[in-house]
Amino acid sequence: MTEQNLVYFERHGDIGVVIVDNPPVNALSPGVPEGIVKHIDAGAADPAIKAMVVIGAGRSFIAGADIRQFGKGRPPLARKPYDAYEQSSKPIVAAIHGYALGGGLENALACHYRIAVASAKVGLPEVLIGLLPGGGGTQRLPRLIGPKAALDLIVSGRHVPAPEAAELGILDRVVPSDADLKLEAIKFANEISDKRPLRLIRDLVAKLPEGEDIFEAKKKEISRRARNQIAPYNNIKAVQAAVEMQFDDGLKRERELFEELVNSNESKALRYAFFAEREAQKLPDVPKGTPVKTIKTAAVVGAGTMGGGIAMCFADAGIPVQVLEISEEALEKGFERIRNNYEVSVKRGSLEAAEMVKRVALISKATAYEQIAEADVVIEAVFEEMGVKQQVFKEIDRVMKPDALLLTNTSALDIDQIAEVTSRPEKIGGAHFFSPANVMKLLEVVKGAKTTPEVTASTMALGKLISKAPAACGNCDGFLANRSRTPFNSEMVIMLEEGCLPEQVDKVMVEFGYPMGPFAVGDLAGLDIGYAGRKRRAEADPNYRTLPIADKLVEMGRLGQKTGAGWFKYEKGDRTPHPDPIVTDLINLMSKDMGNTPRSFTDEEILKRLLFSSVNEACKILEEKISYRASDVDIMWLYGFGFPRYRGGLMYWADGIGVQQVYNQIAAWHQAYGDRWAPSDLLRRLADKKVSFREAHTLVG
Repeated sequence: MTEQNLVYFERHGDIGVVIVDNPPVNALSPGVPEGIVKHIDAGAADPAIKAMVVIGAGRSFIAGADIRQFGKGRPPLARKPYDAYEQSSKPIVAAIHGYALGGGLENALACHYRIAVASAKVGLPEVLIGLLPGGGGTQRLPRLIGPKAALDLIVSGRHVPAPEAAELGILDRVVPSDADLKLEAIKFANEISDKRPLRLIRDLVAKLPEGEDIFEAKKKEISRRARNQIAPYNNIKAVQAAVEMQFDDGLKRERELFEELVNSNESKALRYAFFAEREAQKLPDVPKGTPVKTIKTAAVVGAGTMGGGIAMCFADAGIPVQVLEISEEALEKGFERIRNNYEVSVKRGSLEAAEMVKRVALISKATAYEQIAEADVVIEAVFEEMGVKQQVFKEIDRVMKPDALLLTNTSALDIDQIAEVTSRPEKIGGAHFFSPANVMKLLEVVKGAKTTPEVTASTMALGKLISKAPAACGNCDGFLANRSRTPFNSEMVIMLEEGCLPEQVDKVMVEFGYPMGPFAVGDLAGLDIGYAGRKRRAEADPNYRTLPIADKLVEMGRLGQKTGAGWFKYEKGDRTPHPDPIVTDLINLMSKDMGNTPRSFTDEEILKRLLFSSVNEACKILEEKISYRASDVDIMWLYGFGFPRYRGGLMYWADGIGVQQVYNQIAAWHQAYGDRWAPSDLLRRLADKKVSFREAHTLVG
């Protein structure tokens, strides 16, 4: 496309309308900025035009920059849209619908006025991809709404709804969501066409609140979650420049700080993760145009922690949902847990009390299967035991309407065994939520042998509908996520047999960037869950590598936080893990009984023993075509296991080390530790052919 058809100009009386038309989201791809400048300059030079409107065609204003262009060394524009807006002798109104994010909002801030529909959202989310707003956003926003409010928005990267943006002073007017925005913007442009002098944000002063050092306070606030990252701190420095420097000097400082980030490993990894999430939506075995079921009502079977969390996902999305439990007592307990979860959000200030009432009202009780028969989708979330799940599916198969989606939340069990007890196995699929379901973003969509493309596509669409990050895979024990994680879970306990301690492992992984160490996570989830899975696998595989220390801990009644003790001990009412001498003694005693001599571990060995074991397993999963792509493995780890996003994901991180080095180390550990470290065939071939993990699918076919 040329700039002529990416951006065009309309006359409406004496108001000129510049329309950006670069589907799907009007990104600032090459040609768009040039087109904006051309038409703004032409409108400014036309004596018949009194004022102008800039608006987006289609579903959005300008959703932001074209991320694919970052780091490509594109020559700078001779003249930028910001210059054209500010140098115009006529007022310009930015008319916002959909999203105005990043460069989109920066374009709007350089205009003289801003109007939006109530459903629009604005924001400067560049920090989320390891960058900062590089088009004046860090200089204009603090001058417009004050440095403290601007700092909060820029460092969090959050999307701000139009009504809140108006309260902050970002927008001059908000009109109803169903209004004709172009008409309203033209009307507004007529109202302000004769107002002089023209308002320029660059002329305002960013004043600090008295007696507050907002910059140091923000650094302290983000210190834990921004560990190992530079982008949040560069964003703070840029806003500080808006306070301490003249506008043009601030722009130069912003550009310097941006350039520091754009080619950093952090930003490259975050941009990779951004695109990996979108790539996960592409399913090679689901034909384009496959019909997707519309979901207006839902049902969840099981009111436990997981079932209640799944019900909250639907309520949060505004979808009525029934929760089924045969026991009134279990149902009541489940609803109490749901209410408590919402009340915690209200107390934290992340949810309005009125919104809580609205969401709770969308969740209703059911005590008989017949009551949920008309739901568009039913998700089974009962105890992780095949016989129990099969019985549930017999019942939902009996009552549910013919076109309903029938999904299981199993984390590891065979989808095909569940489906075979129904009369419609083709309608059965996996929708594996991660705990807590109302918080964790990953939805692992699992295809059984008979699952139709329509069911898979519909489940993926359902994930987007309830604000999850869906990624699909095939059916095997543990599917993609938990199967790839299993060697990690084993290796962390096996290292204890050799003299390592839980607190050392957790320290290494937290320093790597995980929000919690794996032993503390186990305590939070409940150690009995892993125990049950190990017993099941041991019964199925006589060669299964047992974990005696982990099993003994559970058999001692130490199930984690819920019993006050697991790998760590916990004080009443406090979730802080404390090293426990009882566990240290147990590890030393059992290690000695196994004939091991305790040794010391470096942090690097701990990190690589854990992560390389899972990289090797992921290669097996790719070779078996359980996963489409290595990037899908990364999405599972980013959203399911808290892998640090600024490291890109498990396989992206491994590529940074190098396939050959990973293979060499795994081969060495194979010699030292035996078959559990046998390199996968795919890993060996990747190393031989010098192909990256991210390109592994090219060797699989």
